[in-house]
Amino acid sequence: MTQPSANDPEPAFIEVGHGSGSRRIAVRARQGGGGLDNGPGLFWLGGFNSDMRGTKALALDEWARVHERACVRFDYSGHGESGGAFVEGTIGRWVEESVAVFDQFCRGPQVAIGSSMGSWIALLLARELARRTVNPTLLAGLVLIAPAPDFTEELMWKGFSPEVRHEIETKGVWLRPSAYGDPYPITRALIEEGRNHLLLGSAIEVGCPVRILQGAQDPDVPWRHAFALAHRLPAEDVVLTMIQDGDHRLSRPQDIARIIAAVAEMG
Repeated sequence: MTQPSANDPEPAFIEVGHGSGSRRIAVRARQGGGGLDNGPGLFWLGGFNSDMRGTKALALDEWARVHERACVRFDYSGHGESGGAFVEGTIGRWVEESVAVFDQFCRGPQVAIGSSMGSWIALLLARELARRTVNPTLLAGLVLIAPAPDFTEELMWKGFSPEVRHEIETKGVWLRPSAYGDPYPITRALIEEGRNHLLLGSAIEVGCPVRILQGAQDPDVPWRHAFALAHRLPAEDVVLTMIQDGDHRLSRPQDIARIIAAVAEMG
């Protein structure tokens, strides 16, 4: 986690869900300075087990501040400043929170920027918005960084050993070692519920331009996964940029510059 600057907005909190499923979600929303003329707002969707104060999120927020653009960031439940337990998280739960934050804080066209799992959430958000017939909020574009749609199935379950699968099935959870910190739980609920949201088996209609940035040296999301996603998106206005020496985080200054260029290209 990167330390925020003095320009970081104070968090607001909203309640998502009902009854025992209710959780408190932390949101940091920056207002645009001059209305829609300054360009679409930015909507940040972070990765699995990350938070809204990471290097990329703060860099985008600072770019938005300088250019008087709106920028909305939030933490999924069980992440960062939000309530709820990480072990209770599922893709559907985090999509519900993303839609709730989007509806309450975003006005006018938006560029949704998803990192890793956040790219899966962004695609599901785009599909949800496309289904609406009453006052849909326009997505000006999607910027997907090391996109990991269907990762619970394609990048986790299918690659797990029989021993790990057995532990998840019998105990309901397995602690997965991480190169980025402490081991984190992979639950049976995460795997099984994730199957309700798989996208790569058919065409993905998003209704807006898409820019994909993928590191060729990414140990977590293979570059072939990004190619598989690109083939499922509409042929028009989808650009995949392969960063030959890039890793999974894509947080170096040159990577940040590429991400911001892709966002700026959306208007």
